[in-house]
Amino acid sequence: MTEKVDGLRQRLIRNFNTVPTTHDLRAPLYDSLCARLATGTAAQKLGASIDTVAPGKISCPYHFHYAQEEMFIILEGSGSLRVAGEMLPLVSGDIIFIPPGPEYPHQIVNTSDQPLKYLSVSTREQPEVCEYPDSGKFLATASAGGERVFDVIQRAKNDLDYWDGEP
Repeated sequence: MTEKVDGLRQRLIRNFNTVPTTHDLRAPLYDSLCARLATGTAAQKLGASIDTVAPGKISCPYHFHYAQEEMFIILEGSGSLRVAGEMLPLVSGDIIFIPPGPEYPHQIVNTSDQPLKYLSVSTREQPEVCEYPDSGKFLATASAGGERVFDVIQRAKNDLDYWDGEP
């Protein structure tokens, strides 16, 4: 392989079977393996990961984004999509489309006794605000030049007056 071909491959191609995974474990509810696919690639507007949720567990807290749009493709297993206060069954081959905004708070739950594996694809609009209805918190993030320069998780009840701390 030439140096140019190798460079192109590193910037443009990921194999989800060989990308390192992170284990997100927060007993007793959350347990998933995540392989971030777009990290280190030429992708600027898309994020992607392969997520595998352990049987009977949840991938992440119930949430919605104000800027980012998401798509999930169920590759293996079955479970449920908790969305807008309802539980929708999921099976291999299902594709989920979640637009930004408070209308579709969502969470993927593995309600089966087998691992649930799915591809997550999202836009990476910045800045981003994400709300978590179950816990009353929000996440505000901003990036510049591919680096996160602002990252705050707070509860809405900690709201300050606009002029607080100003001279």
